Amino acid sequence: MAEGSAAVPSTELLEWPKKDKRRMLHAVFRVGDLDRTIKFYTECFGMKLLRKRDIPEEKYSNAFLGFGPEESHFVFELTYNYGVTSYDIGTGFGHFAIATPDVYKMVEDIRAKGGDITREPGPVKGGTSVIAFVKDPDGYIFELIQRASTPEPLCQVMLRVGDLDRSVKFYEKALGMKLVKNVDRPEYKYSIAMMGYAEEHETTVLELTYNYGVTEYTKGNAYAQVAISTDDVYKSGEVVEHVIQELGGKVTRKPGPIPGINTKITSFLDPDGWKTVLVDNEDFLKELK
Repeated sequence: MAEGSAAVPSTELLEWPKKDKRRMLHAVFRVGDLDRTIKFYTECFGMKLLRKRDIPEEKYSNAFLGFGPEESHFVFELTYNYGVTSYDIGTGFGHFAIATPDVYKMVEDIRAKGGDITREPGPVKGGTSVIAFVKDPDGYIFELIQRASTPEPLCQVMLRVGDLDRSVKFYEKALGMKLVKNVDRPEYKYSIAMMGYAEEHETTVLELTYNYGVTEYTKGNAYAQVAISTDDVYKSGEVVEHVIQELGGKVTRKPGPIPGINTKITSFLDPDGWKTVLVDNEDFLKELK
């Protein structure tokens, strides 16, 4: 009887993700030419190169880019693995999104620099929001969204999922995210759920997309994960384990420090196989210094 009781998580523990101090830190993905991608993102999108590091003993290099400092903004962590020039993006990854005051001007600038415009700027079907789509040198798709102002220009990571209700529950329970927007478009046979820690115009959100009747996607080997901050990796990891038992997924790294760096993390897959890494808040800030 005691064992059965111990397996039941407390209400306090399950409420922890909503009380925890969390924000989306960065998205990690692989590129075939680090300097080429840095050039494209800084010149075409207006991002800043925040830091760069080379790890020859592990045969890879990293670059961090974004629209503001890592202490306060969502950024990209680009990874270049020595000798690997291309990756399979798969069918599950959708796009990243950038908010800009003038989509038309950004598209002009990107076109002038040889960028690949896959959808010309203009209003969305049945709406007034002005968007465009461009493709970077590695084949990643970027949606450009016209917004007068935003505290976080790097505003979306879009992933396709096989069961939208299940995914919404997973990110609410495991990560304390809020459903900030839900749209069903039966005429185009898809639904989306925007998940985040603040309203859509205030922060970076996960845009989860369900295409009617499609339950599985290929992940490829290009997009890796998102990282999210937490005040307690161990408590957060305990919650994740309980949610995985209920909704599916897999713990890929138990909570604890990374050897040599001592930053405490835990990582896991959601029910669709998308990876999230939870990073200790204090350790992350120390690592930046």
